[in-house]
Amino acid sequence: MQAMAKAQENKRRATRLHHELPVAYRTVGSFLSDWATNISQGGMFINTRNPLSVGTVVKIIIQLPNAEFPFEIVGRVTRVTEYDNHANMVPGMGIEFTDIDAAKREKIEVFVEQLRKGLEMA
Repeated sequence: MQAMAKAQENKRRATRLHHELPVAYRTVGSFLSDWATNISQGGMFINTRNPLSVGTVVKIIIQLPNAEFPFEIVGRVTRVTEYDNHANMVPGMGIEFTDIDAAKREKIEVFVEQLRKGLEMA
């Protein structure tokens, strides 16, 4: 029974799809740009060899192909994967969106759904 509960805890709230998307992000004292490699309506994974610490609040600027202009989303680093030359893991940080309005969330949902449909047709 405990194994079942743990499996349910590990399930993501929203399906993430692999897609490389340029992002810029701001935190106190720095402005960086990298690639988001996974995105869902609730967050993203940013591929970087210099991840921020878990708990760091970031402002992400993102340009979705289905949006006319870039927009800003506030998020928080929830996990970090360090660079390891011997492991087959992508370095970076998982970001959970913490402050996103309905219009922005809908744009992300539309984008993720378009990606999903494209993958199903491939």
